[in-house]
Order: sequence, then C-alpha cells, then structure tokens
Amino acid sequence: MNLRSEIFPTEIRRTRRENFFRVFRVFVIYAILALLLWWALRTVPLIDIWEALRQLKLWQIGTLLGLNILVLAAMTARWWTILNAENPGIPFLKLVRYRLAVFGLSYFTPGPQVGGEPLQVIYLRRDYGVSFARATAAVIMDKLLEFLANFILLAVGLTAAVRVGLITRGSTQAIGSLIPLAAILLWPLIHLVSLYRGKYPLSALVRAAFSSAKKQKWMRLVVVSERMAGSFTRRHPRALLAALGFSLLAWAGMAAEYFMMAGFLQAQLTGEQTLAALTAALFAFLMPLPGGLGALEASQVYVMTAFGHTAAIGIGISLLMRARDILNGGLGLLLASRGIRVQ
Repeated sequence: MNLRSEIFPTEIRRTRRENFFRVFRVFVIYAILALLLWWALRTVPLIDIWEALRQLKLWQIGTLLGLNILVLAAMTARWWTILNAENPGIPFLKLVRYRLAVFGLSYFTPGPQVGGEPLQVIYLRRDYGVSFARATAAVIMDKLLEFLANFILLAVGLTAAVRVGLITRGSTQAIGSLIPLAAILLWPLIHLVSLYRGKYPLSALVRAAFSSAKKQKWMRLVVVSERMAGSFTRRHPRALLAALGFSLLAWAGMAAEYFMMAGFLQAQLTGEQTLAALTAALFAFLMPLPGGLGALEASQVYVMTAFGHTAAIGIGISLLMRARDILNGGLGLLLASRGIRVQ
C-alpha cells in the first residue's frame, strides 16, 4: 500500500513535467516562427506592395499565381523524383506542403536561401519512417541539383548580361569580382561527378576539419548520407537526370514569370535582358540577408535603369517578387508551425 502510494505521486510528477516541457517546446516553436515572420515584415513596405498589385488586372495576377504554382511543383517534383527512386509511396502533395515549410524557414532567416533543410529530414523521418541517413542523402542530392541549376542559370545569365551591356556599365573589376562566386557555384557539378566516381569530398572535409575531435553522431550521419548519395548517382542515373530536368523547368518558369512581371508593368524585355535581370535577382538572394532585403530592390533598380526604363519599374518588379515570396514564405511558416507536433 505504501509502495503504491509512493509510486503514484512519482508518476504524476513525471507526467506533469513531461507535459510542461511539451507545452514549453511548442511555445518556443511558435515564438521563433512568429519572430522570424516579424523580422522580415518589419522592413517590407506592405503598402507599396499593395499599390504595385493594384496596377495589375485580375487575369494578370492569376497568371503569375499559376506560374508560381508551376515553379513550386517543379521544385517539389525534383525532390519527389529523388525520394521515389528508393522510397516509393510518399505522396507528392504532402511534399509540396513540406517544401513550402522549408522555403518559409529559409526565406525568413539570414543567408542565401538555405536553413530549412533539416525540416525536410525531420518530416520524412517522422511521417514516413525514412532513416535520418537516407533522408539526409535525398536532401543532399536535392540541394546539389538546385545549386547546379543555379550555376547553369548564372553562366547563361552572365553571358546575357555581357551581350546586353549590363556588366560593362560598371568596370572590368565588376566582372572580376564575379569570378570567385562563379567558381564557388561550380562546386555542385564537381561534387556530383565526385560522388559518381566514388569520391566523397564533404566527408573528407568533415574528417579534416574535426580530425582531433571525438567522432560524433552528426559526423557519422554526414559520412553515411554522402555515401548513400553517391550510390544514388550510380544506381539511378535516369532519376538523377529527371530531377535535374525538373530543376531547370523551375528556372524556366521563373524566367517566364519575370518576363511577364516586367511586361505587366509596361517594360518590354528581350529574352537576353530577362535572363540578365533574373541573374541580378539571383545574386541579390545570395546575399546574407533575410530574403535579400534591400539587395533585391537595388539590383532591380539598376537593371531597369540600365535597360532604359524608370527606377519605378524596377521597384515594382521587386515588390511583386517580394509579394510572391512573402505569400509562399508566410504560408510555409504557417504550415511549419501547424505541422510540427512535439512527441
């Protein structure tokens, strides 16, 4: 009797403590997501975004939203293709939700549009039982193909920028300053080739950087995941090419979207001008700022004035892009906050 009376209060205290920490973790998650959203929105001119949107007709807004959905679907299809090769049965629409959540976290945090990738791993592990190593390997492949498409766009866009005279408006020093960044963006192609040949540069880098440290679980996870990614390149070349194709399709959709944005604001651009302007936006998003705040607006003002249009059109385009990203990112944060269930 005494033993049971001692055990029962202990279980109650343990349950209360677990409930408290569960509620506390949920509160912290919501607080962080709300803080990130506030941090981005506090410097965004929402009134100006509304004024820019008011210039558009309903069918134009519908067209832009349709292209936005196409781009999101293509990005998700890249990840789904990689996963489906070895983990069939994961619903595509569920991955769309995950993709939005990842974008929201990445967009509203400092850095070049990365930071939400751990959510991809967490979702796959929690909802579909995919191992951490296999989920991480799929994320590695997804990001490598995304960066590879970025590099292809950058190479084509820089060529277009030279042809339309956009870069030469500055100086040759401006071209020289882009060479190191172009070399960095060439890394995804080198990494993919290395994986196919059985070389693992990321694992080697981790081992070299932490050679004196005790091996941690995260180090083993990186090594195992990269080896799985290398195995994927050799076992599923068709899926790899299909995923790269979806990545390029996403950028084609973004180029079409930019071309239409400029046209809706009365700026008729050529194909080369569109690629050059989109490349300038890509550089802005690579800046270590949440959503490239300030850098995007400056890049578009420079581009439009260089093409003989008014600065107002550049601001209008950047505001439309900002409205699109805030819509995607805000929805993503909402989905992330609702989707994270603390077990």
